[in-house]
Amino acid sequence: MHAPSAADACLFGEFRLDRRIGVLFRRDQRGVFAPLVMGSRALEILGVLVERPGELVPRAEIISAVWPETAVEDSNLGVQIAALRRVLDKSRTEGSCIQTIRGRGYRFTAPVTRVPTDAAMVETSKELPLPDKPSLAVMPFQNMSGDPEQDYFADGMVEEIITALSRIRWLFVIARNSTSTYKGHVIDVKQVGRDLGVRYVLEGAVRKAGGRVRISTQLIDATTSAHLWADRFDGLLEDIFELQDKVAVSVAGVIEPTLEAAETRRLADRPTNDLTALDFYLRALPDLDAFGKNGLIRALDLLGQAIERDPHYGPALALAAHCHQGLEVNGWTEDPEATRRTSVELARRALRSGPEDPNVLALAAFVLGYFGEDIDVSLGLIDRCLTLNPSCARGWHWSGLLRLFAGQPDTALQHFQNYLRLTLQLQLLK
Repeated sequence: MHAPSAADACLFGEFRLDRRIGVLFRRDQRGVFAPLVMGSRALEILGVLVERPGELVPRAEIISAVWPETAVEDSNLGVQIAALRRVLDKSRTEGSCIQTIRGRGYRFTAPVTRVPTDAAMVETSKELPLPDKPSLAVMPFQNMSGDPEQDYFADGMVEEIITALSRIRWLFVIARNSTSTYKGHVIDVKQVGRDLGVRYVLEGAVRKAGGRVRISTQLIDATTSAHLWADRFDGLLEDIFELQDKVAVSVAGVIEPTLEAAETRRLADRPTNDLTALDFYLRALPDLDAFGKNGLIRALDLLGQAIERDPHYGPALALAAHCHQGLEVNGWTEDPEATRRTSVELARRALRSGPEDPNVLALAAFVLGYFGEDIDVSLGLIDRCLTLNPSCARGWHWSGLLRLFAGQPDTALQHFQNYLRLTLQLQLLK
């Protein structure tokens, strides 16, 4: 998007496009604007169109503005326009607010009011409400090298980390275009949290010396400014993409359990009279980690409450299956066969409810493999988990065990090594 100005909030219908932070909002029945999850390309296209309401904007001009110096097909523009229409036209009774001028371009037909961003925020809300699940913004990394050419590496690093974190299904990750406006500015993490409606902020910096690069990162609770985790990564610039991938996977692998622990601590101090399924799930984790008989029983009680609230909550179903498997393997059940049937059934329900959730796939694969179901099916499930989220440390652990069940010790050893590599940083910080 273009550089923000003093009048960079565009109001049209029940929507507000905040050009300063690159977020689209919709006004609810209470008159409060809530953020919508939209792709960065679609938002950039919308920014171009609302800049010239009522005018024909040629296709070539939109493509040039949104995909500068990049060769893209016209179909890419059509896909993004369709995504915008699905959101903007949902409550319209007549036509689309984005008119197609066949063979030429598009025209934004809704009346647009430009107002100062600060005024728009006063009209709506001084801060955005937090989403109903843990939320995180990855801020632009600082280039500490004094070399402007290294900006591309820092930007690419942020993009890779956002991509890796987006694979964590229970985490709401803000799109990069929403944080890019903070680039080059000293930020107040509490203000960022209020601006973007996030609880957690990841900051970072890149420093280059010769052919080596050092990447430092820190995870902060935006509501308290408390530092939850920090680390640094050193590498050679011989293969930039490999280095970016390695750092992104390592950061995501550490952040997932760190945020899990932070959310568990936060929920432990919260009144328990209005718990959601996610809250029950997170409250079960400490008891499960202890892996004693009483802990597993307490975890199953909490998970049962989560499943009662949401019978299709895949993570709770998968974790409950794992708890029953834990009772069986330790001989803590009076009816092992009934426990086995319950565990397998929960695992299958979890797969039906969360077939693309890496953690669901990992736990269900292990439970099914442990209880003697088709080992090839279990291996296929765990491989799918690791494809979706290569930074899933638990996934590599379960995969190592499943490879042992399948008589593949060499592969098992490699996967256990991946597990140890991803968890080592977290263990050092405890």
